[in-house]
Amino acid sequence: MGERAGATGAGPEAADEAAGLEPAELAARRQALAELIELMRPAVQMDGGDLELVDVDYAAGVVEVQLQGACGSCAISATTLQGGVERLLKERLPWVTEVRGGVDETVDPFESMAAGRGAYVPRYY
Repeated sequence: MGERAGATGAGPEAADEAAGLEPAELAARRQALAELIELMRPAVQMDGGDLELVDVDYAAGVVEVQLQGACGSCAISATTLQGGVERLLKERLPWVTEVRGGVDETVDPFESMAAGRGAYVPRYY
């Protein structure tokens, strides 16, 4: 997972200072985000998918996530990202300003469909 405390390019310490983030605040943001991602993962995993934290800019509040597994063939994966993941991150972490997301499309579509257990995943009998 990539992490950026700020976008100055002068190293993590300079980025923290430039963004006005104290080390304690940065640590608190890291911990809160990790806990919230872990809280959401089981719901996605129940349908054969997974949620991965790809990149974070803690100073700007930009979080990038990726849905994996059965999410690749799920008709409502965009809704899961926007209505579920993005909504929860913004509601529970006031510093989050933007959530970017996508679906891991490297998984074979048939393998993805076979992994799903939810009602929205097509099943072939």
